[in-house]
Amino acid sequence: IPAFIVGLTICALGTSAPELAVSITAATSGSNSLAIGNVLGSNFFNLMVVLGVCAMINPIPVTKTLLRRDYPVSIAAMTLLSVFLMSDADVSRVEAGILFSCLIGYIVWTIIDTKKHPDEAGIEEEEEEAFVAWKCALWIIGGAIAIVLGGDLVVESAKYLGSSIGMSEKLIGFTICAIGTSLPELVTSYTASKKGQNDMAMGNVIGSNIFNILCILGISGMITPIAIGDANLNATLIDCGINMGVCILAYIFCITDKKVERWEGGVLVCIYLAYMVYNIVKDLF
Repeated sequence: IPAFIVGLTICALGTSAPELAVSITAATSGSNSLAIGNVLGSNFFNLMVVLGVCAMINPIPVTKTLLRRDYPVSIAAMTLLSVFLMSDADVSRVEAGILFSCLIGYIVWTIIDTKKHPDEAGIEEEEEEAFVAWKCALWIIGGAIAIVLGGDLVVESAKYLGSSIGMSEKLIGFTICAIGTSLPELVTSYTASKKGQNDMAMGNVIGSNIFNILCILGISGMITPIAIGDANLNATLIDCGINMGVCILAYIFCITDKKVERWEGGVLVCIYLAYMVYNIVKDLF
């Protein structure tokens, strides 16, 4: 299995575990704006900061598969979420089921497509290493548990801090919770980029964004419908539009020269900082 597919699936699912825990807890406790804000903020952080920082370390080459299949899926997922929210200002159980079904279909498509186009997936003959199944399983399970516990500690402390200075639930979800739950993506992609595994770094970012919408909102919405209400609808749709805009911008960066250059990574990070300052100032003042 190529590193890119590992990043899209195993790494993306593992690093999205904190978002899943936070969004389910928020949805079941009635904090729906926080659940939606956490997902949108995490996707924004992944594209702007995680991808931007990794590109600034090492320019990230982009595979044909990502441009042809995975990136369009992430754009389509955001579009589908926006349509659901515009229709009735919530994600119903049926709509959540549709999101989760799309995730299953995407995973199946990824596996089948990888077998049909191994050259695009970057599968190469590599020197075999000693494989110990129990050790690999232990590291995966232990790492996933540590990710969830660490993410929860960051988020709970951040929520208390945000509430104490008067931040709204939506802003807490979009900024503090999103950054806290996205730290695993940043660490995983940063480590992969430093080791020269740029395919895994890129796959983790795009895969996490797909999982955040299709899996996290899918599971959370099937447990309890996520209603944001008409009062928060416009602000949420604006965040969806901003997410779509930066997603397209990053896609343009990927298309040009088939890689994300250092200066392009810097642009992404600067856009993130500017938008966060705007949101904080608008909410607090």
